[in-house]
Amino acid sequence: MQFSDNGIQKDILEILKDHGFNWIRLRIFHNPKAEKGYSPKGYCDLEHTVQMAKRIKTARMKFLLDFHYSDTWADPGKQYKPLAWQDLDFDELTNAVEDYTKEVMASLKSTGASPDMVQIGNEIDHGFLWPDGKPADWDRFTTLIKAGVRGAKQADPNAQVMLHIACGGQNAESRYFIDNVLKHGVEFDILGQSYYPRSHGTLDDLRNNLEDLAVRYKHPIILVEYSQHKRQVYDIVHDLPGAKGLGCFIWEPTKWGEAFFDKQGRTLPLIDIYSQIADDYQKR
Repeated sequence: MQFSDNGIQKDILEILKDHGFNWIRLRIFHNPKAEKGYSPKGYCDLEHTVQMAKRIKTARMKFLLDFHYSDTWADPGKQYKPLAWQDLDFDELTNAVEDYTKEVMASLKSTGASPDMVQIGNEIDHGFLWPDGKPADWDRFTTLIKAGVRGAKQADPNAQVMLHIACGGQNAESRYFIDNVLKHGVEFDILGQSYYPRSHGTLDDLRNNLEDLAVRYKHPIILVEYSQHKRQVYDIVHDLPGAKGLGCFIWEPTKWGEAFFDKQGRTLPLIDIYSQIADDYQKR
């Protein structure tokens, strides 16, 4: 699809950058062509991720790489192992997580397109790589997280590591997860949260949770998935105590929820919210 802004055709990354965006988040699946995988054409595999990462770097934007550790979508309701890892024992699975993470990161680095930040799993408050990595067994679960962290840091010691949970307005659940991963010695740099009101509460719930986490823990916070209440969400994150709120990533702005583009790729007025947000935050 071709994209345009005010009647002028442009690369989509240029359009987003013109409206105040400075980061792009990419998801990666282990083998999206596998049976029951995300895409028969291989979208979001390593090859496509490298191609898109190079475009992001050329646009002089930063990018966050989101490892799903699956052949398809991973979220709190489903964390399916890649087909190629189905029959591995736990030690083999741990090694596979580390080696795969390192391989992907090294491939990106070799092309000059290293991620500036990397997620070890997607919305992992209920675990990942089921059934091995479930919070019912925190030792095994955190062993797998640590393997991913090791792989990322071995390939690129400068990469910032995020743990991403889907508990935007849920303080007890957030603290339960963070307390347990810290208790088990997991080292990470950024806490990522998802916030969808239907699942995660009101804006007050979001504010109360994130403010508590900002005071309680040392980790900066990014709202790495959201769609609704655009201005209000940004204000909550950017006003967190200790300037702990680093920013937000909107989910699928090209086509999901309140989209920024019509079906012909033309910008819609909604995108101007972000131009105003960028201007206001630069003035603070």
